[in-house]
Amino acid sequence: MTDTPYTTPAAAKIWLFVLGAVLILAGLFLAIGGGRLVSLGGSWYFLLAGVGIVLSGVLVLLRKPSGALLFGLVTLLTAVWAVWDAGLDFWALISRLLALGIGASVVALSYPLLRKASGRSPAYLPSFLVAAILALAAAAGVAGMFVPHATVRFAGTAPARAPVDPASEQKNWEAYGNTPGGSRFAALDQINVDNVKNLKVAWTYRTGDTPISPGNNGAEDQQTPLQVGEKLFLCTPHNNVIAVDVDTGKEIWKTEINAKSAVWMRCRGLAYFDATSQIQQPTLPGSTPVTPVSVAEGALCQRRILMNTIEAELIALDADTGAFCPDFGTNGRVDLKIGLGDAADPSYVLTSAPTLAGTTVVVGGRIADNVQVDMPGGVMRGFDVITGQLRWAFDPGNPDITGLPPEGQTYTRSTPNVWAAMSYDPASNVVFMPVGSPSVDLYGATRTPLDHKYGASMLALDATTGREKWVFQTVHNDLWDFDVPMQPSFVDFPKADGSTVPALVFGTKAGQLYVLDRATGKPLTEVKEIPVKPANIPNEPYAPTQPVSVGMPQIGVGPYTESDMWGATPFDQLLCRIAFKSMRYDGLYTAPGTDVSLSFPGSLGGMNWGGLSTDPVNNMIFVNDMRVGLWVKMVEAAPSDQTASGGESVNTGMGLVPMKGTPYAVDKNRFLSQLGIPCQAPPFGTLTAVDMKTQKIAWQVPVGTVMDTGPFGIKMGLPIPIGMPTLGGTLATQGGLVFIAGTQDYYLRAFNTATGEEVWTERLPVGSQGGPMTYKSPKTGKQYVVISAGGARQSPDRGDYVIAYALPD
Repeated sequence: MTDTPYTTPAAAKIWLFVLGAVLILAGLFLAIGGGRLVSLGGSWYFLLAGVGIVLSGVLVLLRKPSGALLFGLVTLLTAVWAVWDAGLDFWALISRLLALGIGASVVALSYPLLRKASGRSPAYLPSFLVAAILALAAAAGVAGMFVPHATVRFAGTAPARAPVDPASEQKNWEAYGNTPGGSRFAALDQINVDNVKNLKVAWTYRTGDTPISPGNNGAEDQQTPLQVGEKLFLCTPHNNVIAVDVDTGKEIWKTEINAKSAVWMRCRGLAYFDATSQIQQPTLPGSTPVTPVSVAEGALCQRRILMNTIEAELIALDADTGAFCPDFGTNGRVDLKIGLGDAADPSYVLTSAPTLAGTTVVVGGRIADNVQVDMPGGVMRGFDVITGQLRWAFDPGNPDITGLPPEGQTYTRSTPNVWAAMSYDPASNVVFMPVGSPSVDLYGATRTPLDHKYGASMLALDATTGREKWVFQTVHNDLWDFDVPMQPSFVDFPKADGSTVPALVFGTKAGQLYVLDRATGKPLTEVKEIPVKPANIPNEPYAPTQPVSVGMPQIGVGPYTESDMWGATPFDQLLCRIAFKSMRYDGLYTAPGTDVSLSFPGSLGGMNWGGLSTDPVNNMIFVNDMRVGLWVKMVEAAPSDQTASGGESVNTGMGLVPMKGTPYAVDKNRFLSQLGIPCQAPPFGTLTAVDMKTQKIAWQVPVGTVMDTGPFGIKMGLPIPIGMPTLGGTLATQGGLVFIAGTQDYYLRAFNTATGEEVWTERLPVGSQGGPMTYKSPKTGKQYVVISAGGARQSPDRGDYVIAYALPD
């Protein structure tokens, strides 16, 4: 059979011209960008692939069938390169192959036109067969995007669920983390793995305080409610306090504080004290006794709610009526700015629930990041729970100051501070404090020896006297804003001989998990000091080594390579690779300098204030994280009176920020692609179960979808479980469930604690940053799961919802 003359129709000519032009443009993008990447020492793939695609486009313009064959060869070689470069990771392969696979199917469908234009037989069957195979592969890839891809799959045998012993069943949720030791675990199993699918909304309460953020004030709802008896206690972004009925959500009382701050509008939680209950004295030898207190019979505030406000006050309210406690401070209020010097908003605000430590209410305080060297001090203080009188102070810059500073003086300025929630051990009467960094966060030349001792540490103080028991540091001369950001959680750590040690476990922004002996502060798992590289800031006292908790899993810390860069398409992946290769990156502790460096995890974490949840029955902990890097450049600046706002809204603090009192400003931003997507491969947020018996990850799954977010902030509306940054805590129960809501999409989820399988999902009216909590009603015997939903971090959608779920009657 001989070739026959063929006149190409106008429509076919136009199509082949468009196809060739698109291939040339795409190839030029890859070739030019690939050339730039090669000049930075990066992969040759994009340059070579780009050249190949340009040539195939030229041949298609000339209506040569060889153009399609060349594109097919590029696709085939790309598949080989993708597996070599990224292994068999699903999201990495999708980024490299999906767009090209779709393009190859279109080219295959166009191959008969090219053959006919060159006077050959169209070869429909092989062309359409190849196109169908490519289309099916692309369709399978798209379908795979809607399936969760665990980064660590559960591989063991799920343990049998232990029923709740009625003697140990939870009666109340009286502390921010449920227990003084921040367990976030409930010994309740009415709602369990088998029936959680039947959970329904039992009631919804609207607080009337929607966290809308004009300017940079960072209004957000991040609360975890308390439950005592038949009352559920709530707080709102403006520090209004509300009591509602646990079974109906009906309002019992509401006390409006209507506090305001220029930079911080939120309330994470409350504390509760019952003066009619017997005081629990410590049982460990050598412990300091708890100071007895009492309230006159018949007086208000036998039971009281305590709250830190964003206006730096400590407030006590009657738990039964919401009235201010007249015996506490001045009409129920204590001014926490006393002794700090200049501490006007926005420099100093309170950001976590107060900690009830025996009969002492312990508070820290937030010092705004990267504003100036001269800031309020991070003094930690303990107040009498009845009178509000100052019992003690711990000044990290001058431990000799144990109460109010001497006349005419202030607590030491700009010291490390405790902005996260604390824990309390009644057995030893010790309070455990997660400590942040001194001001300013990214420049250490002005720091004192005591700043270096206490910065980024876990600090244990006697709850009655405020004197130091021990301190353990997680970062030396912290230049990354790697505060210890969360309440430590108590566990009984198993030893090799079968005995256990009372321990605390906590995560850090640097993606580390530490396990410390509660009595001594010594690590119970291996912590290794690793050498790290300095940057080029003069007079900066760079630490030659940094601690890494190698005896526990490190969550989402890398180290990252160019191959770990990602994009929704090869084009934005290429741009992320160029950005990565253009930065200095030395791993976890890449010090900021006058060049552009990459900090990963960034200053948001890693892990953050939501804390861990525990399962003491199976000796597990559950950790949620976010994975967004931060690029940083220190910019030399002349002395200036200009100061940063210290704001906490989503994008405040990004870009060029002055650091008054230092020779530098700092230019920083999230490490995102041109589409606004993190530049490294997914997941961008996970939920991880760690077996404390083996100190290994039992399972790790992505949590969160792109349903309510997407490129350029446009909601995709697709339940693709890519794993999104999480901000908010978790709740574990003896029903074999771990609940989480702190994702960028609008859902409350429950996972099987044994396997990591997502077993229940409920749509919320808006996103949530709150911590889920649960209780069993003393009146009806019904178990409820409660979540506060005020809006996800990156979302403009806001609300004022508190929602309770229960099983149907």
